[in-house]
Amino acid sequence: MPESEAIEMVRLVRIIARTNVGGPSLQVTALMRGLDRERFDQTLLRGSCEEGESDYLELRAPDVESVLVPGMGRSVKVLGDIQALWFIFRTLRRIKPTIVHTHTAKAGTLGRLAAFLTRTPIRVHTFHGHVLHGYFGPLVTKGVVVVERVLGKMSTHLVAVGDSTLDDLVAAKIARRDRSSTVSPGVRRGETISRPVARKRLGLPSDGQVVSFVGRLTAIKRPERYVQLAYELAADFPYARFVVVGDGELRVALETDAPPNVMFLGWQGDVSTVYEASDLVVLTSDNEGMPVALIEASMHGVPCVSTDVGAVRQVVVERVTGRVVPVGDSSALADAVRELLADDQLRKRMGRAAEQHAIEHFSESRLVADYSTLYERLLASKR
Repeated sequence: MPESEAIEMVRLVRIIARTNVGGPSLQVTALMRGLDRERFDQTLLRGSCEEGESDYLELRAPDVESVLVPGMGRSVKVLGDIQALWFIFRTLRRIKPTIVHTHTAKAGTLGRLAAFLTRTPIRVHTFHGHVLHGYFGPLVTKGVVVVERVLGKMSTHLVAVGDSTLDDLVAAKIARRDRSSTVSPGVRRGETISRPVARKRLGLPSDGQVVSFVGRLTAIKRPERYVQLAYELAADFPYARFVVVGDGELRVALETDAPPNVMFLGWQGDVSTVYEASDLVVLTSDNEGMPVALIEASMHGVPCVSTDVGAVRQVVVERVTGRVVPVGDSSALADAVRELLADDQLRKRMGRAAEQHAIEHFSESRLVADYSTLYERLLASKR
């Protein structure tokens, strides 16, 4: 490659509907920090978090600069969405990026449409999951599929966070194999501290076991299953504490129904403290892409029990790094958690395997390298 091409700066606009605490925000932050700044001139456009949500940038990434898009958020609001589309359109027309990369459904819709209208050469969208199962009724889901098929044709390349997510998108004729790929999430291991210190920071008792749920308290995550689990295991493990880290519209109802062994901690600025304090992490969702909470827990050597959704099996290796149980099978979920809480050696062995697996497959440096390689390949094809 000629020297002039090797140092060419590429303008890249990254768009996300909102930077609430969760996997998409974590991945976007890693890319904003990690991509070569002498090669990629990045601009981050983001929408507003909703009531009951905490902003990931404020909690964990105040160093990442962003531009707030007026009117853009998770919910569908016609006037707000039109305002957001116009703002994004004008921004792209001013910056004239070579690449627009969108994350999350709303940003994917507005951002790809604006990029198409402004003739941005390369348009990439990442599916951090999808809403084809568990979110809407059959009629609305069909409408979503039609819209995503149109948007797919406007896209240069589609990315899915897991193999099963990509399989679903291909089956729905949203993605094509020759214009899509899988890029798994990547995370950075947080601070390593002793368990007594971590528990003291969180106000947890030093004795007994700690089971943690980390995520939004919303319907698709099914946190009520976790509360029911705490009820069922209270007699068997009287000193265990079931911690809920997160917030959302279901929090008040959950706190009202929860037994005394459940503790609600809200969102934590340093979630690594939660994993350092935990013996086990549990996920109870009906739908996921590739849950970053399970990757983070694994990085800290904590085994996980999860429902069999999305690309969970790429993170949790059954009976090696944790347990994977059928969705909606409360007995199987309770049995799996009971098995690990009752066997300290099994739990420690799975934790060591989980840490090794996560470091090998889900590092932040690997995520940045994968996307850098993808961008360069797409740039080369446009030349």
